[in-house]
Amino acid sequence: MLSVKIEKELNKQLNREYFSAYLYMSMAAYFQSIDLSGFERWMQVQAKEELSHAEKIYNFIHERNGKVVLEAIEKPQTDWESPLAAFEDSLKHEIFITGCINELIKSALEEKDNATDIFLQWFVTEQVEEEANATKVIKKIKLMKAAPGGIFMLDKELAERE
Repeated sequence: MLSVKIEKELNKQLNREYFSAYLYMSMAAYFQSIDLSGFERWMQVQAKEELSHAEKIYNFIHERNGKVVLEAIEKPQTDWESPLAAFEDSLKHEIFITGCINELIKSALEEKDNATDIFLQWFVTEQVEEEANATKVIKKIKLMKAAPGGIFMLDKELAERE
């Protein structure tokens, strides 16, 4: 059974994951608006991943006899000055989420909730991957500043993400 504190914090994280999906869909819409369909696809896949993270937390709360509490989702940013700015915001957001997961683990350890600690370890590994994926795209965008046409090659590459 979840403690009141852990249940509250897991619900907070659940809602952060839903916001993350919403943010990535907003980024996808931004890329669609500037005709970068590969970048759009990358963000759509990212949004689906965030929904799957939310579902994991939702199910875990339920399995531990907790109550899921869904909150209103904040409106995400809708425009960026460039593809690079959007991906830099994506990385900043993932770093924020990593910090939130780390705080949740700290709380689980304080509450001696081994099941939640073990459950959250999957998210630790996932966050390493999330940050690495955004960082790779950022590096590629920065490398092509001298070759503006490279953005279209990267767009084609990003379209292949599943």
